[in-house]
Amino acid sequence: MAKHNILGKTGELLAAEYLENEGYQVLDRNWRCGHKELDIVARKGNTLVFVEVKTRGGTRFGCPEDAVDSRKIFRTVCAADAYIRLNCLDMDVRFDIVTIVDNDGRMAVEHIADAFFPPMECR
Repeated sequence: MAKHNILGKTGELLAAEYLENEGYQVLDRNWRCGHKELDIVARKGNTLVFVEVKTRGGTRFGCPEDAVDSRKIFRTVCAADAYIRLNCLDMDVRFDIVTIVDNDGRMAVEHIADAFFPPMECR
């Protein structure tokens, strides 16, 4: 496996552990339905939280959360819509980002709650 793939998998594992330590129940990791994909689906209270995980080897090329552009937001929201419909869920929904940055072997975790809001509709 390529080094960046290993870093990404490590980041997703750290993000899930972080969320669990913060009282979230992780329901799914790397959920897929066709071309739709969600990194982490978690629950806290009556809120369903869709978490985009961004892992980087440093911040030389910018902050990891900057990679969550309007196209990625649209795809994440459409995947969340599919998840909700397939599982027949009726809960409050939130979209978060968890960033993981490797600072010389020390992984820094940042959780951005309500990182973005869904566009008006999915196609």
